[in-house]
Amino acid sequence: MIVIGAGRVGTALARRAEERGLPCALVRRDAGWEALEGRPGTPILVATRNDDLPEVVAQVPEHRREDLVFVQNGMVRPWLREQLLGQSTRGLLYFSVPSLGAPIEIGDRPSPLCGPRSLETVGWLVDLGIPAISVDWARFSAFELEKLIWTSAFGVLCETFDCDVGTICAERTAELRSLVRELSRVGRASMGVDLPIEWLLGRLCAYSASIPTTRASVKEWRWRNGWFVEEAARRGVATPVHLHLLEGIGKLR
Repeated sequence: MIVIGAGRVGTALARRAEERGLPCALVRRDAGWEALEGRPGTPILVATRNDDLPEVVAQVPEHRREDLVFVQNGMVRPWLREQLLGQSTRGLLYFSVPSLGAPIEIGDRPSPLCGPRSLETVGWLVDLGIPAISVDWARFSAFELEKLIWTSAFGVLCETFDCDVGTICAERTAELRSLVRELSRVGRASMGVDLPIEWLLGRLCAYSASIPTTRASVKEWRWRNGWFVEEAARRGVATPVHLHLLEGIGKLR
């Protein structure tokens, strides 16, 4: 495995691989890029911030781009399509690394991956002791929208009520339900993914229960809440709750 990005996730994966005697080349911003010069086949897991993707992809040789595995949160699929990378392997990581150098904390569900390098990546993660599964595009799209709604909804609600995700599920269920309903409508209009609201709320709060003291926030605007704002306007989907909450914390752009 080749991992690009020496932040929290990339460093933790490389360290875990070293501890278990598994192959892993860690590519940093200024070192290690020679690992990408070999023959195609070995997955290249991109563990960088969304905003760094253009710079990263530009440094990957053309003959290795089919090996890229994108595991970023947020709505990256439009950007991938623009870069002719729409058929790349995608993944959603259901584990956390609290800080740089900290160990991996396993979440409550396996990390789903989809695409040409999904099986190899899943096998590597499982060998690391990290639950992971390979799924088809339809299932991945549902997981993708679910996690996007989680980051966007809990981000704005945690900032609005100055609390953690566990408190939102315990004390702000009405606000959460209204917001999730709006965001899921945007997702349905844009992605063609229809997630039953009560099922979705159950999934979101089950995940929150595994990390109850986490304080989400509104960040990576273009890839999260900003995508919902722009896509709702483009699709003619009303989202008054979302807009009101964003305006209340001074994040509406």
